[in-house]
Amino acid sequence: MLLSILAILLGFVLLLWSADRFIDGASAVAGHIGLPSLVIGMVIVGFGTSAPEIVVSIMAALDGTPELALGNALGSNIYNVGLIVGVTALIMPIAVHSKIIRRELPLLLLFGAVAGGFFWNDQLSRWESLLLLIGFFGLMAWTTWTALRGKGDPLVEEAQALSSPPMTLGRAIFWLLAGLTLLLVSSRMLVWGAVSVASALGVSDLIIGLTIVALGTSLPELASSIAAVRKGEHDIAIGNVVGSCMFNLLAVVGIAGVIAPMEGLSTEVMRRDWPVMMAMVVGLFIMGYGVRGAGRINRIEASVLLLGLVVYNGWLVNAVLTV
Repeated sequence: MLLSILAILLGFVLLLWSADRFIDGASAVAGHIGLPSLVIGMVIVGFGTSAPEIVVSIMAALDGTPELALGNALGSNIYNVGLIVGVTALIMPIAVHSKIIRRELPLLLLFGAVAGGFFWNDQLSRWESLLLLIGFFGLMAWTTWTALRGKGDPLVEEAQALSSPPMTLGRAIFWLLAGLTLLLVSSRMLVWGAVSVASALGVSDLIIGLTIVALGTSLPELASSIAAVRKGEHDIAIGNVVGSCMFNLLAVVGIAGVIAPMEGLSTEVMRRDWPVMMAMVVGLFIMGYGVRGAGRINRIEASVLLLGLVVYNGWLVNAVLTV
């Protein structure tokens, strides 16, 4: 048990550090091959911040624990909105000026509804997972097109500043490969430790994925959103969350489902976890969209999001104690 807890803690530390190195390396390599800094800032960095969730879910699926992968995706989205937006907007109310984000918020609602439709029969087939992946690649293409044509949009201007500092090609390739290798190693440690703890405590893989794993893999977005809002880059702060949530629903769930189709999912996914995730997403849409001009998430609304997260975690604790 102690070894499993140490594996989780060390896995988290390595996961966060290696994700940063991976993003720096990938961004620099993309710059060397001639990708515009706008695309690097919006696509490469956006994908990189979701790398922990993706790699952890791949490892979980390969280990035959797809509910851990699903819990990671749904739980990360709940933490993204409840914790990251909540804490960030408490530090400084977030103003959403970007038209791109205003277009992405309805897409997030759509992807969440589609995922719920797939989960409705308590399973996720390989074909349904492939459809999610097709949606992911479509999202990547749309984001790239948006970045290239969205000059003047606040999100694009802020994202352009995210490209990594100059780095030689050799050094960039080294950190790309080293970051990816450490991502795989740390994810393996984290998944092994999480499954071991779940087995020792008699807790389901789904619960572990929704809590410990989801919180840990959401930390990169929390750090980047807080840093962004302190710099006055409000659209980046909220854009990180919206982009990560869509990546989780499409790429994280899609890849895990292709590797290991999910059959006999816990009924709690549709009775508890998916509805809570959608409630968070709807709340984010209402607060951030803005009917007349810029949307704004104030401290009162941030407190509501945090309270919702606390209530949800209390619900999970009660579920564990009553098993």
